[in-house]
Amino acid sequence: MLKYRVVPVTSYQQNCSLVWCSVTHKAALIDPGGEFELLLKAVSEEGVQLEKLLITHGHLDHVGGAKEIADRLNIPIIGPHQADAFWLEWLPSQAEMFGFPDVETFIPSRWLLHGEQVTVGNEVFDVIHCPGHTPGHVIFYNAASSIAFTGDVLFQNSIGRTDFPKGDYDTLIACIKEKLLPLGDNVIFIPGHGPSSTFGIERENNPFLI
Repeated sequence: MLKYRVVPVTSYQQNCSLVWCSVTHKAALIDPGGEFELLLKAVSEEGVQLEKLLITHGHLDHVGGAKEIADRLNIPIIGPHQADAFWLEWLPSQAEMFGFPDVETFIPSRWLLHGEQVTVGNEVFDVIHCPGHTPGHVIFYNAASSIAFTGDVLFQNSIGRTDFPKGDYDTLIACIKEKLLPLGDNVIFIPGHGPSSTFGIERENNPFLI
């Protein structure tokens, strides 16, 4: 069974999700944006073994703590899609621009493609490429639990910004409607910021999707 705990980090209150397999107690952090000591404390409190980091996209508030955690624990960074490589190359500039502590650029251990899968213990996540907010944005979907971790693609009553380099509004809306909503109205999603919701609620109420 998949279990998870959401830990907001940085001044952007980015939802870093600690996910783990209740059978093996193997765990991953999805989008470790910063405050790595806080994140590692959550790992310790849950009594799980962190085995990898999963990244939805290359924006600083989602990856700012990744390299430090990966280096400290000698674990891989998985994702996003390679189309976001330029965002990772720009990490030092992003940190300077937004007043974050210095962040080193890095190359993930593995880039992800649409249709691939990643595992955390016995739990399987489908990788869904959803560009628009950034060109290499991916979603992690656990079908067994009907839970999706959507990064900055979809929020409660909103969607991700598309005014960043290589963002595209029409592409984002098409990805949400054609790749996410068909997964089912009962799917709970954990966004990159703010409260969780379901695809069904957003299908009926999100002003960008009606």
